[in-house]
Amino acid sequence: MTEAVRQQRVVQGDPLRKSVVKLFTVTRKPNHYEPWSHGYQHASGGSGCIIDGKRILTNAHVVTNAVFIQALKNGDVKKYVARVEHVSHDEELAVLTVDDPTFFEDTSPVQWGGLPVRQDRVHVYGYPIGGNELSITAGVISRVEVISYTHSRRWLLALQTDAAINPGNSGGPVFSDGKLAGVAFQSHERTTAQNTGYVVPMPVIEHFRREIAGGKVLGVPSLGVFWQKIESEALREHARLKPKQSGVLISRVMFAGSAHGHIREGDVLLSVGGTRIEQDGTIVLRGEDRVDFSHVVSQCRVGETLACEILRNGKRLKLKVSMKGPSTLVPLPQPDRVPTYFVFAGLMFVPLTSEYLGSWDWKDVDIRFQHLYRDGLQSPKRREVVIVSHVLAHAENQGYHDIRGAIVARVNGKEIREMKDVVKAVKKPLGKLHVIEFDQSLYTFGSHVALRAANVAQATKEVLATYGVTKERSEDLEGL
Repeated sequence: MTEAVRQQRVVQGDPLRKSVVKLFTVTRKPNHYEPWSHGYQHASGGSGCIIDGKRILTNAHVVTNAVFIQALKNGDVKKYVARVEHVSHDEELAVLTVDDPTFFEDTSPVQWGGLPVRQDRVHVYGYPIGGNELSITAGVISRVEVISYTHSRRWLLALQTDAAINPGNSGGPVFSDGKLAGVAFQSHERTTAQNTGYVVPMPVIEHFRREIAGGKVLGVPSLGVFWQKIESEALREHARLKPKQSGVLISRVMFAGSAHGHIREGDVLLSVGGTRIEQDGTIVLRGEDRVDFSHVVSQCRVGETLACEILRNGKRLKLKVSMKGPSTLVPLPQPDRVPTYFVFAGLMFVPLTSEYLGSWDWKDVDIRFQHLYRDGLQSPKRREVVIVSHVLAHAENQGYHDIRGAIVARVNGKEIREMKDVVKAVKKPLGKLHVIEFDQSLYTFGSHVALRAANVAQATKEVLATYGVTKERSEDLEGL
């Protein structure tokens, strides 16, 4: 902070305080084990800042699954009802508004800043645990790099600072020279790392603002490739790189991803968006700062095209790749995702999702499910993993009550690629029976379930009544 700015705050009583908001939320998470119901109501909170257009900027996780939100201006005592206008879980950002116009009286929207450099001094404003009044902590920017955002598992640009960021600071503004430099969003999880907090920086915020201006938040695209560094001279020779060329070797292309049909395994990715990629996968951000090349990809919007240059069999090729979202087999976290389910004679069919796995203690999750979560890829034969999570006991499904997390391979002889296939397959039994087959490589309770087709409808009706299930299927499966 410059001396002039400091002196101005002393005289005017720190005008930045008029931009800061405390948020109170009541949340109710979906129950992904019993997907027809919800979990308990929970009170929490966070921080935010007022931006142009009479809106409030905060973190996505602060308002995820919120059923009621209140906003409190700094120095005020009245809480105002707020509502979510836009949310981007990928970028850990959300925009709220307050319908009562008196809330914004005597407030000041933040001034948009830029991307700080290392050793720039910053101030974190917010309402962390340990007190009720506004907290202001100071520190410096120690790193500017791409990291994994805990909320979304997306790798995006972030600022690292030694300024204290604690629970309750989430969503609060981080200022540099009186202008917004970012939004506080997470601390380092390891006990060995001290004074390490992270900030969503302005390039990510600006991407979110462009999404809002475009009328729809589509999230952050992914190139959809796995790659490796080309540091070995022998590997450079194998990739047919010339002395002044640099890039990364494509080791896998994700089915249905952005690069699918454009980039091939064995290609060398030389540049993205006109920016040269070095042998370690980094690009020049500015000066001596280098970050992962995925930063260039993340600055695109879904639906836009990205210029890519590759080396294929020693020949340079220029491509235009249409940007899509991630195409992982187990979907990346979408914390407000409404659960998909289908109850069939007590068998609970659900897709394997991050949220379903999150309903368990991670150490209790089958190691093979952990593998699918981390490394599973879509294919023409499997767009998502469909499982029978458990069985709601009934006389018609006796003998199968111990089934837990069985991966469905076929239903009535039909290959199951996604949940919709299950609903369609049960319309045509195999003679007098419905037969469900499981993937034996990931299943320990047997490989087959057989149900009498004539009894299924009545059994399903009785199961729904016994367990208080309102519908046999989620809304997204209705009409199939």
